Order: sequence, then C-alpha cells, then structure tokens
Amino acid sequence: MTEKYSGRAESIAAPAAGGFAITANDGADLAAETRAIYVGGAGTLALVLASGDTVTFTGLTAGTLLPVRATRVKATGTSATQLVGLH
Repeated sequence: MTEKYSGRAESIAAPAAGGFAITANDGADLAAETRAIYVGGAGTLALVLASGDTVTFTGLTAGTLLPVRATRVKATGTSATQLVGLH
C-alpha cells in the first residue's frame, strides 16, 4: 500500500503509527515514549511521564485510551492489564 502521508512532518497530535505490548516494570523504561496507552483490562495504572513526574490513574475501565506521554509503567501500583503503548 502506498503511504499517503510519507514525507510529511509528524505532529504530536497525529494518530499513532506504531504500538507495542506493555509489561509493567519498576526498573525499566518502555520500548518507546507513548502518545497514549490502551487499557484492555480494568484497574489502576502507575506511570512515569515524559516530564519525570510519577502519577497514578485509578478507576480505569476496560477499553480506556489514556492520552499520556509515558516513559515507564510501574509494576508497583498497577493492576490494569492488557496494556498497549501507542507511539
């Protein structure tokens, strides 16, 4: 398939072009900084954001698309499952 948008600058507001499964880990960064995280299974998500801030989102439902620039998903404090990082 021909890529209609090749050669154009990608903005942070553009849709994600790639994705990867996330395994929560207190000591390792994600494969790539995310634009969003898809939550397949309900729960809580503890993240380190691109700014270095650590935040926890509670009460997330299955099917949530969380628009965050995260560098790490922490195992401690995360109960949500089936996480997909979009970049």
